[in-house]
Amino acid sequence: MTRRVGVEEEFLIVDIANGRAVPLGQVLDQLSDYPRLTSEMKQEQLETCTLPLVSLHDLAEDITARRKDADAAARRVGARAAALATSPLPVQSTIAPGERCAQLMERFGLTAVEQLTGGCHVHVEIESEEEGIAILDRLRVWLPFLLALSSNSPYWNGVDSSFASYRSQAWSRWPTTGPAEIYGSADDYHREVGQILSSGVPLDKANLYFDARLSHKHPTVEVRVPDVCLFADDAVLMAALVRGLAETAARQWRDGVSPVPASATQLRLVTWQASRYGLEGQLADPFTGVQRGAFDVAMALLNHLRPVLEEQGEFSTVEFLLFQVLNRGTGAAVQRNSCAKGGGLQAVVADAVHITARPSTLPHPQRAALTAVSP
Repeated sequence: MTRRVGVEEEFLIVDIANGRAVPLGQVLDQLSDYPRLTSEMKQEQLETCTLPLVSLHDLAEDITARRKDADAAARRVGARAAALATSPLPVQSTIAPGERCAQLMERFGLTAVEQLTGGCHVHVEIESEEEGIAILDRLRVWLPFLLALSSNSPYWNGVDSSFASYRSQAWSRWPTTGPAEIYGSADDYHREVGQILSSGVPLDKANLYFDARLSHKHPTVEVRVPDVCLFADDAVLMAALVRGLAETAARQWRDGVSPVPASATQLRLVTWQASRYGLEGQLADPFTGVQRGAFDVAMALLNHLRPVLEEQGEFSTVEFLLFQVLNRGTGAAVQRNSCAKGGGLQAVVADAVHITARPSTLPHPQRAALTAVSP
């Protein structure tokens, strides 16, 4: 059985004329008109959530539809939705109403005040928490590459940060972010979570922002490391890769294959490399730790997932989507190209709005083979 997968995307609300982020204000009270849109901590953002689906093609259609919903909600304040993981132009963001947002601001100070970043969160269903922990322990070494592949935040406060994903740098200011050590069991995971919560630092389980975690709401593994993807196709690719990694990891666990023994410190360094250079620098090979080009790591991942992807009839689709990013460049590269063509950061935002609104171009070799499963 192919696991269901769902995608959450966080979008920036912008004025396309000047490129500035725009608060939604009273529109936040009207989100019930869009059943799978939710507010975030700041009024300049919206989050979308797809259904849990099996078919990548149905997922692509759902991602496209949810992006249209976010844009429609933004248009109510004369703005647009943009898949930008950070605001290219300076912004003084506006806290969303509600007690929890106020608590976050009070607890975390300037970190919360300046927080305005957009991520892509992928949920993959699991059969049990033990299986979920086995998956977390085995896919962790691939998360830096997913960050590099999704990197879409080169600008911060009106300047080029020199990073491909500056979002990950800003996000790492929260005390519960980043890679984790190998857990080994669900009991050990919950023990670690309990110790973190007992410290009094996070407000609750929802405030645990690990790169990957067991969802506290759904029977899923949730991978949180990617930037929100500029292109809908790239969001589909993130979902396909995470699902492939989850299934491959689960099979390794059942076969008694141990996780790669990389420390959280090692992974933090590789994650920083991915954040800094995206696909344009070196990354550590997840199996050997040796520095390799991003293309080589991409091919290693594709080969790692090949048995599962071929069995699920997805290999050609995932290969197409992966090479599309490698040939076209990441969202960060596209943003920088937009700026270089003239028009500055306003042009970056305007181009991002148009790209965000485009439907997925996912090819259709397998629609008959895979069908959506209702939640």
